Amino acid sequence: MDNKVQGTLVIIGGAEDREGKCEILRKVVELAGKRDTNLVIMTAATEMPEVVGEDYRRIFKRLGAENTTVLNISTREEANDSRAIKCIDEATGIFFTGGDQLRITSLLGGTGVYEKLHEAYKRGVVIAGTSAGASVMSSTMIVEGDSERAPHKNTLKMAPGMGLINGVVVDQHFAQRGRLGRLLTAVAQNPYVLGIGIDEDTAMVVSPNGQFKVFGSQTVTVVDGEDITTTNVSESKPDEFLTMTNVRLHVLAAGYGYDLGKRTPLL
Repeated sequence: MDNKVQGTLVIIGGAEDREGKCEILRKVVELAGKRDTNLVIMTAATEMPEVVGEDYRRIFKRLGAENTTVLNISTREEANDSRAIKCIDEATGIFFTGGDQLRITSLLGGTGVYEKLHEAYKRGVVIAGTSAGASVMSSTMIVEGDSERAPHKNTLKMAPGMGLINGVVVDQHFAQRGRLGRLLTAVAQNPYVLGIGIDEDTAMVVSPNGQFKVFGSQTVTVVDGEDITTTNVSESKPDEFLTMTNVRLHVLAAGYGYDLGKRTPLL
């Protein structure tokens, strides 16, 4: 479980406060260098990049990030453009908006921008993402899943993510959209992987040492299936409900944390 992360990540559950204290977005600016930040807003996930990008640019500028650039990438050709690559190369912070996580990976995967993102992360550039921008952080991401039924085998679709954090799968809008069942399904399929559900207006700030701290108004839920003793996931039929026993679950409010390597809460 070592080497889960290499830099600093701000993984946001979506619907973060943008008008009040803006605690989470203010934290992004702080980690990216405050007034010396060179913040790049990535809008690849959304179908309204100009509107969404300008909205975040305005907010970040109000919070003190004077040098903020919106990078709209809508084609893979644009993701290989030298100007876009240079923009990532000069960033001190990178922020992914919400939308559709498959748009991010399908547009960026294997491109020059994708490679520069990983290089930036390794040298300590802060990478943040909200909603779809949160799900895409992990090596494997949830793309689709049924939130209205008890966990069963055929409720989940997953795909490769950006691989910035390993050994976890991240779900967002967690409590608000009743997504515990689909996170349990993800963990049942691979108990080695930690399931992390992030509520709206809540973020986990992951440090290079593999520990994260919770910020915001709601909670982060960690589902640990490493000690599962009974599961029927491999034998069950597609619409059969899952059985899992001895699953560990932690619910962490603001100020609490978790050690991803040791799989233990930080209280």
